[in-house]
Amino acid sequence: MPPSRRRATLATVAASAGVSVATVSKVLNGRSDVAPETRSLVLSLLEQHDYVAPPQRRGEVAPDTIEVEFDADLNAYSTEIVQGAVQAGADLDVAVVVSIRRNADRTGGWARELVAAGRRALVAVTGELTSGQLTALARARLPLVVIDPLNLPRARVTSVGSTNFAGGMAATQHLLALGHRRVAYLGGPATAACNQARLHGYRAAMEAAGAPVLPGYVRTGTFHYHDGVAGGAALLDLPEAPTAIFAGCDDIALGVLEAARARGLRVPEDLSVVGFDDTQVARMASPPLTTVRQPLREMGAVAVRTALRLAAGEQIESHHVELATELVVRGSTAPAHTGG
Repeated sequence: MPPSRRRATLATVAASAGVSVATVSKVLNGRSDVAPETRSLVLSLLEQHDYVAPPQRRGEVAPDTIEVEFDADLNAYSTEIVQGAVQAGADLDVAVVVSIRRNADRTGGWARELVAAGRRALVAVTGELTSGQLTALARARLPLVVIDPLNLPRARVTSVGSTNFAGGMAATQHLLALGHRRVAYLGGPATAACNQARLHGYRAAMEAAGAPVLPGYVRTGTFHYHDGVAGGAALLDLPEAPTAIFAGCDDIALGVLEAARARGLRVPEDLSVVGFDDTQVARMASPPLTTVRQPLREMGAVAVRTALRLAAGEQIESHHVELATELVVRGSTAPAHTGG
């Protein structure tokens, strides 16, 4: 290059193309979210301008990057996961990219796009992965770790979760110890492994106490507030309504509180409610929510560390890691009335 000619920069190419620097960067990184016409124009101008990426500084090593992917909008649960993942990344000098990608958007080129963007591994949170998507990740040689998956189409998928069965038992035993016999369970998706484990824990505690699970006392839906409102309303409108409800997550429990309020029921005087997760909303609820604490930040951190080990080709001791849960008693549970 003649001395008088300046090296082309991303800004130079962006100005010629009439697009942003970010768009040029996306094209260079193989991102799919650029229109084909724009991509073709930018590639042509990169060649015309003889663009060369700036050399890496001596001794500088590009940081590893891990993608933490959610399939729904972020909420209190996912925020805790992100906090743990980002902190683990900072401790290990690893960049953590957080994204939201609906399951329908995980198309055939999804895994290749992640690799082209420089991702070393993928952490998928509460998602539902198909066998085809797992095959695509394997072909792209992109390690995968899942947190609280809604399904596990293959037994050897590496996953991180908590002791959901034990947590379900602890929540139900707490309500039984308060004298409640009419205890209902309002959970998330029926096929979700974590929901099934919490439900099994509930049933085990009820059976051990000789307390019957009355018809209509087990309901499933999603792990969202609106299903807590609807499911709570259905339970509280039963001819023989429960005096206590164990909710499969804190968001569902908040919905139950609203359903109770709409019916003039006081919590915990008329209805006891237990959640699951111990997110920030549990502490902010009125009354503060009795719940089962999941170590969500640690789950995010463990997932990132495990994904890095897989990316490095290390053998891991177990394909499933369970971290301990703990019952946290606050103000949403109280002794049952006589006969409750």
